[in-house]
Amino acid sequence: GIIIPKILANAKVIPEVDSQNSVIYQRALTLGVAHAKGTALPDENGNTFIFAHSSADFFEATRYNAIFYLLSKLEAGDEIYLFYKGVKYQYKVAEKKNVSSGEVSYLEKNTPEKRLTLMTCWPPGTTLKRLVIIAKPVK
Repeated sequence: GIIIPKILANAKVIPEVDSQNSVIYQRALTLGVAHAKGTALPDENGNTFIFAHSSADFFEATRYNAIFYLLSKLEAGDEIYLFYKGVKYQYKVAEKKNVSSGEVSYLEKNTPEKRLTLMTCWPPGTTLKRLVIIAKPVK
């Protein structure tokens, strides 16, 4: 699971979701947030990539299970917790940026350091761009 205290997000993480197959990932996103297939798991070195819907408001967020609809409120230092195989992994936000919708470099598993990347659509409720949050593990 994932918990982001600042934005009151608490969701199940659906593992190994094919981020290139919209039928598969849309189904997964009705159940929680999606861990992109081929990226690191929390107990591995590299990049753990998790994505979810965003939405323009609370009512649409509820309707579309838009767990990340307040992701833009995160700032450097905010905490994120992942739970995997009974272990709690703690991260702190290091970076927030908007990127083009075609940007796929954040899906890379092999990064020089362990990190967590969260992504959602930006602006909320559109598919124009992507909001990316990069968090580093707390040691």
